[in-house]
Amino acid sequence: MEKDNIQKLLLEIGRQIVRDKGIEALTVRKLSEASGCSVGAIYNQFANMDNFIVIENYMTLDSLSRKLAKVPQTQNPYFDMNNLVEAFADFVLKNQNLWFMLYQFHLNKHEHGYSFFYLRKVASITRRLNALVRRIVPKMEQPERILSSQVLWLTMFGLSAFLSKDILDSFPKINRRTLCQILLNTYVAGLTVLEKKE
Repeated sequence: MEKDNIQKLLLEIGRQIVRDKGIEALTVRKLSEASGCSVGAIYNQFANMDNFIVIENYMTLDSLSRKLAKVPQTQNPYFDMNNLVEAFADFVLKNQNLWFMLYQFHLNKHEHGYSFFYLRKVASITRRLNALVRRIVPKMEQPERILSSQVLWLTMFGLSAFLSKDILDSFPKINRRTLCQILLNTYVAGLTVLEKKE
């Protein structure tokens, strides 16, 4: 089997392990058992499990970006914003273990920084938010708009921890799917009020 095909096979099996059992179950030994590849062969492909997880996280961001790209645009930017946030929440809820793996990586990466490829994939998402902010608050200057779109992404990303784990179980009246929408709508409403005052 060619190298690319082996990598693809290992990544798909690794994703299934994480989907079914969580990040804690993803070890080189369990990946070896599930794939039939030797531990040495896995290390030859990825050097270490950190590299393996990085590629898995790239795949997760790509999947999210494809899902968000399918959200249809209407004449109403507020409606589009809510649809985008709903699509994000739906993705996280349907891929909780994969998303939590990415979330942990993001939090623990501060010592070494983020790769260009990781930042580029995140930027493809914030660009969508930036375009929506431009439609909602058209008079906002570009630097402020970029900052606002980054704040919106960080808000969604931070709240995703509540979606990917059972933290909200003690708050049964909070709807997981609308949590992000409520906070983002409040933030966007604040932006429009500030624009009217100027």
